[in-house]
Amino acid sequence: MAAEDGAQGATDYYFDSYSHYGIHEEMLKDRVRTSGYRDAIMHNSYLFKDKVVLDVGCGTGILSMFAAAAGARKVVGVDCSSVIEQAKQIVKENGFEDRIILLKGKMEEITMPEGCEKVDIIISEWMGYFLLYESMLNTVLWARDHLLKEGGKLFPDQSNMYICGIEDGEYRKEKINFWDNINGFSFKSIKTLAMLEPIIDVVESKQQVTNSCKIVSLDLYKVTVEDLTFSSPFTLQVTKNSKIHALVVYFDVTFPGHSPVAFSTSPSHTPTHWKQTVLYTQSVLDGAKEDRITGNISAAPNKMNHRDLDIGLSVTFKGKKHAASFDQEFRLR
Repeated sequence: MAAEDGAQGATDYYFDSYSHYGIHEEMLKDRVRTSGYRDAIMHNSYLFKDKVVLDVGCGTGILSMFAAAAGARKVVGVDCSSVIEQAKQIVKENGFEDRIILLKGKMEEITMPEGCEKVDIIISEWMGYFLLYESMLNTVLWARDHLLKEGGKLFPDQSNMYICGIEDGEYRKEKINFWDNINGFSFKSIKTLAMLEPIIDVVESKQQVTNSCKIVSLDLYKVTVEDLTFSSPFTLQVTKNSKIHALVVYFDVTFPGHSPVAFSTSPSHTPTHWKQTVLYTQSVLDGAKEDRITGNISAAPNKMNHRDLDIGLSVTFKGKKHAASFDQEFRLR
């Protein structure tokens, strides 16, 4: 019962947190995100003309309005947070109240309006840190299975996750090694805790010192909730002589249409509000060009709070200068 209460409390906190305008300001100011969705919808307006569209987790309603502007006959936006009250005002301000219906509630529990029981297109900005953090994709997949017409479209419909290695000695020294010695005292017990938490931060492209390896590929028309718990091997090649202090995970998404649009959260692309997920390794790898790092990365929802992610990392390194092998556990929360 305590676990259930904790999970419910976490869910309530999740929805309440999305009521604060500051979160929506950050997302709307993310040009990669907002322009990516706008271009995917507007450049493929032929897919939206006279169609019924569902916006899962509609927030302030920006994607719903893009769909309406692209010619959708009716758009149904659903969100659990109270920001939907502001979204209703925004929709009215922009003259879309006759074509956009906004509903407050959980997607799995709301009743779709008459004439919108099945939809032609589902749009959703479901991605989180590490792509899967906060598990909103589960809701999109439920909507796909219960509400999307046969042959309907998903925006986006493809997504991939990648891993690479970076040099990040200064930040590691400041945030991790800091705990080794504070005024002559050891705080290594806190260092152990600090190593458990992935860092969400912007990684500069010059820090990347390996190639990237794809670890997950999701076809949103076929993927199941069970597929979102994964375990994937990887091999990285060191591209220059450098120490490797962390492994970094990022993702991309692709939208359907004759004018396909995609965007990436790679360190080599324009930074987004998703940034990158940095996993500091317990051993610093002293890499030489063409050395190889092999390993496995896994992810699963935390049993106590399904919106958190438990991430497992195994690394084997046999380099020209030294060798290392270790296993680590992280929790993204």
